[in-house]
Amino acid sequence: MTRPLSVLWALPMLASLAAAPALAQDAGQTTADTEESAPAGGSNIGGGLTLGEPETTTEAAPQQQQPETYIKATHGDWQLQCLKVPAGTDAEDPCQMYQLLKDGNGGNVAEVSVFRLENGGQVAAGGTFVVPLETLLTQKLSISVDGGQAKRYDFSFCTPVGCYARVGFTGDDIARFRAGNTAKVTIVPALAPDQKVELEMSLSGFTAAYEESSALRQ
Repeated sequence: MTRPLSVLWALPMLASLAAAPALAQDAGQTTADTEESAPAGGSNIGGGLTLGEPETTTEAAPQQQQPETYIKATHGDWQLQCLKVPAGTDAEDPCQMYQLLKDGNGGNVAEVSVFRLENGGQVAAGGTFVVPLETLLTQKLSISVDGGQAKRYDFSFCTPVGCYARVGFTGDDIARFRAGNTAKVTIVPALAPDQKVELEMSLSGFTAAYEESSALRQ
């Protein structure tokens, strides 16, 4: 059963790109589950996500200066988001793929970022899923493509903006994304453990965005 949700979303994006080496270091871990296990990885994105709880007003804290970011391109349902490197450096602006996941009522529920890795061994790409704090973490996050067998991923940690699943995608995973139409991302609400929240992750434009995104070194 899918539970309608609504969230307030904001993205202080692309701190994940600086965290990419942590993904490569953790990539050998796998989840033990009755469904197919998957390697873990790492990155950081996020916004203020909730599972339908009333919004509360709090005094805004002073914000630290954020890196300059921009949207380089849009391919289908994927944005290519990039981090502006300081002037005078030879490095190219690092870029990752991004998609905001919504529920059946159009409410913003979760975020996903994907970025390619070089020399990552069995892990071809890394990703981060950010879900609401009210998620039942022990039920993990599952992903299936076009109704195929689901893979389940552990959650890594939570912050005030949400809970993070740091994911490592194998070459076979990426091939399924390239060939697929939609992926179903499933989480379970902590306050309703008998229900499932099923979110559609569109794969429209995935191949073009993936090929244009930056390949981060281990």
